[in-house]
Amino acid sequence: MKKAKKSAPAREVKFSNLGKIFFPAAKFTKGDLVKYYIDVAPHILPHLRDRPVTLIRFPDGVQGEKFYEKNAPRFAPDWIETFAVARRHHEGSINYIVINDASALAWCANLAAIELHPFLHRIDDLACPTFVAFDLDPGEGADLLTCIRVGLLLKEITDQLGLETFPKVSGSKGLQLYVPLNTPTTYDATGAFAKAVAEMLEQKHPDLVVSQMAKVRRQGRVLIDWSQNSASKTTVCAYSVRGKRDKPFVSMPVMWDELKRLLKTRKTSALFFDPAAALKRLARTGDLFAPVLKLKQKLPRAFASSAAAPKAAAIATKKAPKGSLEDYDAKRDFTKTREPAAKIDRGGAGSPTARFVIQKHAASHLHYDFRLEMGGTLKSWAVPKGLSTEAGVKRSAFEVEDHPVSYMKFEGTIPKGQYGGGTVMVWDVVTYELLGGSHASGNLKLRLRGKKLKGEWHLFRIRSEDRKPVWLIAKSGPAAPAISPRRDDMSVLTRRSMERIARDNDAQWDSNR
Repeated sequence: MKKAKKSAPAREVKFSNLGKIFFPAAKFTKGDLVKYYIDVAPHILPHLRDRPVTLIRFPDGVQGEKFYEKNAPRFAPDWIETFAVARRHHEGSINYIVINDASALAWCANLAAIELHPFLHRIDDLACPTFVAFDLDPGEGADLLTCIRVGLLLKEITDQLGLETFPKVSGSKGLQLYVPLNTPTTYDATGAFAKAVAEMLEQKHPDLVVSQMAKVRRQGRVLIDWSQNSASKTTVCAYSVRGKRDKPFVSMPVMWDELKRLLKTRKTSALFFDPAAALKRLARTGDLFAPVLKLKQKLPRAFASSAAAPKAAAIATKKAPKGSLEDYDAKRDFTKTREPAAKIDRGGAGSPTARFVIQKHAASHLHYDFRLEMGGTLKSWAVPKGLSTEAGVKRSAFEVEDHPVSYMKFEGTIPKGQYGGGTVMVWDVVTYELLGGSHASGNLKLRLRGKKLKGEWHLFRIRSEDRKPVWLIAKSGPAAPAISPRRDDMSVLTRRSMERIARDNDAQWDSNR
């Protein structure tokens, strides 16, 4: 491999066609692009320094053809620094540009390089990434708010591992999270870590997260693209302009507190920064991504090998306090929904019997939510077909986030566009007795004493064909009386039908009932 060329004294940059429109909707010209990159140079250059860069060029603006340029063009002036990297599967090398000063940055902008994508490593060690990158990409039916919810869930995991994480909007439609390392590591370790975290979040939140690229699975969900953590991949640089729309938006670092606030206000327009807004914000906040370059962190030792990574991710989740309602709280905007607020209730702790509730829930798909009072919260499963009353018949159950105990008497409507939007009925409720097993062991033998369901059921965890944990719930002991269609469509709290609840459009929970 060839080291970067030494910078020559001459730094003359000749500009051309500065009046050409690059972003038609904003009448943003090539000259505007060049000026932005010169103005933002003090902030973007530290994130480009000594990193090979792939340019994405748009010679005729965003409505014309674009192409990726890895090799420095032959007409590049002598003072443009380059670094030769051997091709992985072919002979020869790629002569990447290295952007270490404002002149090189301006020269690339004059090439119509709207987007700048550096590697995760520097030229002094091509095998050592300096950070872990998670690219959160919303599928059809999901949006930037969905990405924020997933980002906050991912942050919970890195917090539990003692790792600081820094977010930035992509400048397109998603969110990107960086975990700075700046310590010796390998792509095998960072890739395994990112994959394990993504897959674990998919297992815990299958309604929100996917970890594989297949678009058929991404409807309404967010892809956590962990594959960026590879020696052959680049990510868009902080403060780079994006060429995704007819208006120029910048990939901009943001703060966790403002992301949490925006979940409540839902004003995602505040997260789209044009070049002028980006420069104005930088003047006020400075470089929020500066710690990504200097903060030294180490992945847990268990992630040193890819084989150990999934186990380490599982261990990380066990550090969360039992009965945590953070997931529940993060998914809901309580200015829009009248669902109960997150609050742990220890009142029933230690009792041989506790309460349960089954809520019939017409959301995107009709299903039944089965909830057991445990440890101050309601452990919860979505059961698509409901609990069977026939002996030995098993039904699939998908564990979801814990709910507050006060959710036991929630009945009404969740507004459209909110998490779980739809009609909720309290279908059955009273008490259950734990006959054996535990939630932690994935094996619960229960006796329900409900107004509709009475008898024994067995709830247990298995591994599905794709090796992801799911639960089954089966009627054990003798069969229970079948539920008639009329009783199936009647609330045990208000005797209303699902149609009546939807028509009333209220929220009938009351902790004093």
